[in-house]
Amino acid sequence: MTLASGIYEGNVLHVRLRPKRHRLKYGVFSMLIDLEELPEISRRFRVFGYNRWAPLAFYDRDHGSLTDTPLRPWVEARLADAGIDLNGGPIRLLCYPRVMGYVFNPLSVYFCYAPSGGLQAILYEVCNTFHERHTYVIPVVERERGSIRQRCEKLLYVSPFASMDSRYRFNILPPGQSVSIAIRQEDDDGLFLAATFQGRRESITARALLRVLFRFPLLTMKIMAGIHWEALRLWLKGVPVFNHRPADSRVRSNVVDGVQVGT
Repeated sequence: MTLASGIYEGNVLHVRLRPKRHRLKYGVFSMLIDLEELPEISRRFRVFGYNRWAPLAFYDRDHGSLTDTPLRPWVEARLADAGIDLNGGPIRLLCYPRVMGYVFNPLSVYFCYAPSGGLQAILYEVCNTFHERHTYVIPVVERERGSIRQRCEKLLYVSPFASMDSRYRFNILPPGQSVSIAIRQEDDDGLFLAATFQGRRESITARALLRVLFRFPLLTMKIMAGIHWEALRLWLKGVPVFNHRPADSRVRSNVVDGVQVGT
């Protein structure tokens, strides 16, 4: 069985343009996980576990409803709220796995396909360090030279150095031999922050899993330490701080510029 799932190793790049210029870049790896293949990957590779401890692992409760129930029904319910029916097509999630039992995903991206293979929608599941999360559900309607352009209003407080009065613009190259996730954050004065992840695909094999495990044994700690270290650097540069607004605990569903956005 050839797996649609894969490993993407590459770099995360953040560039802030104002009010102070700031730049960070670090190497990471993500996994593209076809939700239907999780039991097979866990069975085939001892280093990877599905809802069980392993050096690399994926737990349903790290995403979606935060329970041990399978993710697919949760994704399909979010899509139904947006009027999208995949008719059983594949759902593939680009995210960080647990590494030695730990994980933090600032952004998890669900690619939702029709049975014919056409990409129907993308879900952006955002998590902040206050243990709050929000999922933006956006249909795929605008494509240019193979990339997908989408937009939505910001609804979840993420960084103390970014106002809630802003919006996101996404430019996505869906997973193939490479993947690119580019996010521009804009306010009324225009672009102030750009973030990208670009990675190259590697097939999932025992050797590949062991290689990324030994190359990134402290991936989660690296991400968490990086978030707080860069926050300190921004504070020392005098970048203004915006107070935390707790996430609305109610289920929200908003239409922004004709694009469905919801939790």
